[in-house]
This record gives sequence, structure tokens and C-alpha cells, in this order.
Amino acid sequence: MLVLITMVWGGTFLLVQHAMTVSGPMFFVGLRFAAAATIVALFSWRSLRELTLFELKAGAFIGVAIMLGYGLQTVGLQTIPSSQSAFITALYVPFVPLLQWLVLGLRPGLMPSIGIMLAFTGLMLLSGPAGASFNFSPGEIATLISAIAIAAEIILISTYAGQVDVRRVTVVQLATTSVLAFLMVVPTQETIPGFSWFLLGSALGLGAASAAIQVAMNWAQKSVSPTRATLIYAGEPVWAGIVGRIAGERLPAIALVGAGMIVAAVIVSELKTKGKAATAAQELERETQG
Repeated sequence: MLVLITMVWGGTFLLVQHAMTVSGPMFFVGLRFAAAATIVALFSWRSLRELTLFELKAGAFIGVAIMLGYGLQTVGLQTIPSSQSAFITALYVPFVPLLQWLVLGLRPGLMPSIGIMLAFTGLMLLSGPAGASFNFSPGEIATLISAIAIAAEIILISTYAGQVDVRRVTVVQLATTSVLAFLMVVPTQETIPGFSWFLLGSALGLGAASAAIQVAMNWAQKSVSPTRATLIYAGEPVWAGIVGRIAGERLPAIALVGAGMIVAAVIVSELKTKGKAATAAQELERETQG
């Protein structure tokens, strides 16, 4: 399921680029996530009456992380090139296991750690040599914080996944993201665009994609660890590159090598050392019996 939604995720970037020609980034993010929240709410309106305070808090925390990830990355793109933004954003891959270790005391295993290194190297190659620089400019710092926010989102989803109703918490996090994005229009002094069918269609289409992505993440991360989920999500630029290639764009050879390393990282992370294979099987058997 996570591989499928990563494919969808990668395929949305081309549409986002076109949507940015008729709308500012914050307003469009708000519109997109408002559509997503509405779509999920329509399919789960009966269960929303049973929304708990815990689910409200969980959804709000995840929504804040999503907004910081999308919003600060967009702010950074105003002053730094996309290749550099891609490189800095890729730091969320090592940030996930690092934050888990520092905050939750969960140390990643050997094979996932190797996978993380492979995926990060692959993402660096995808971003190109122009992206691998850091001068602590405001745009770079904003993008760095967005990478931390993306890592926090992945960890928060896994933390709450088994304790909340997927549909209810998804509605809350999508609505929170939308409201915060619309509020960001004021400090960023963004111009509100006029009505256009293309803008409305893009918002609805991407809203449907966002709804599917967030519901799937909340559901799948009940049984997939944050580190493994991160490695699967790292394949997003690979799928984006494939969609771009179909649309006529060409990837340099070094980027193809990077894409291959990301795919290899996911495969490596699934491997287990002999000593841990039996332990993992026993743990799975206990969870199934429980």
C-alpha cells in the first residue's frame, strides 16, 4: 500500500507545478487540503460523531507537522533553487531513525541503517551536485526545518496509528493543515487568485490524492515501522522522475544511478541477519496470537 501511494505522490508533482502558475503556494496548499478533508469527511461522517479528544490532539499534532513540512519547504523555494531544496529535504530520511533514537530511544537495526545510507546517497545523486551546498541562508534553514517536520510527521503517524480511528484522525489532520495554510497567506502577503476551473480541478484532483495518501499512511503505518516507511517514501522522486520522463523530461545518468540506489535501499532494508530472522518470526507469531 505504501509503495502504491508513493507512486501516486510522485505523480502529483507535475500537476502541482502547473497549478503554481495560477495560484500562490500557501493558498493552493490550503485549498488542496480543504478538498482532501472534505472528501474523507464525506466517507466517514457517521464515525466523526465519535471523535475523541485524544484523536483530536493526535490529528492536530500530525497536521501541524504536515503544514510545517509543506509550508516551510515552499517558503524555502522562494529563495533557493529546487535542486538544493530537494537535497536538504532529503535529510528527512536519516532524520527519522535519528529522532527515534534521540527522542524515543529506539535504535535502528543494521540492515535498515544500511538502507537509510543507500537511500540518502541516492537522493543526493537525484538532486544533483548543484544541490549539495549549505550556507545557512534563511531559505536553507526553513527547508532544513521542513525536513525535520516531515520526519516528525512520519514518527507521529506511527506513534498514534494503533490508538486512533484512521478516518477520524485523517479528517482532523487534513483540516488542521488546510486552516494553517490559509492563515499563512496573511504573513506571506500572498495574493489570493481569482476563480479558474483549472485551479478548482487541480485542487480537487490533488485533494483526492492527498486524502488517499494520508488515509493509507495512517492505516499502513500500524504495521510498518517509521524507518521502513521512510525508505519506501524515499522512492517518491523516482516515481516523479518516471512521470516527468513520460511528459518529455530527461533525467541525467547520475540521477538514474541515484534512483537505482533508492530501490536497492528498500530491498536491503527488508533483509534480516540470520540471528534476527528467528527473533522477528517469533515476535510476529506472538503479535498474531495476541
